[in-house]
Amino acid sequence: MKRTVVVKMRNLSNEMKMMIPSKSANEGYARIAVASFIAQLDPTVEEIADIKTAVSEAVTNCIVHGYKDTIGKIYINAKIYDDGTAAITIKDTGCGIPDIKKAMEPLFTTGGSDRAGLGFAVMGSFMDKLRVRSKVGVGTTVTLEKQIEKRERKG
Repeated sequence: MKRTVVVKMRNLSNEMKMMIPSKSANEGYARIAVASFIAQLDPTVEEIADIKTAVSEAVTNCIVHGYKDTIGKIYINAKIYDDGTAAITIKDTGCGIPDIKKAMEPLFTTGGSDRAGLGFAVMGSFMDKLRVRSKVGVGTTVTLEKQIEKRERKG
């Protein structure tokens, strides 16, 4: 049986890149910066809240788990495509995740009793796509995607 695969091509419309130190104070800045950039797609309040929450979780994971008790760099790249897709990549060069499948299980944490272990579950529930790549000693890259529906403007 012959299968036909349809590949949807999309073109990059805009992109932003930033680097922040892995300090807790920068988590809020990262989420607002990404939300401000994505705002050009005219998302709903709910869509922008979803993106802000997912970015916050990913950046917090870099701070708490990736760099633990050290300060490192967090790289954030946000892209907007002509089909309305927002793609956000958050990367650290910290300790990496030994078992991604285990780390993505709800309630699993290496952060102690003050952590809920819901970061990846939250990211996955608020975004359309979540991809995690990691290598021990090299770092972790989280890619988040959300389709922003085009709306008719009145007036």
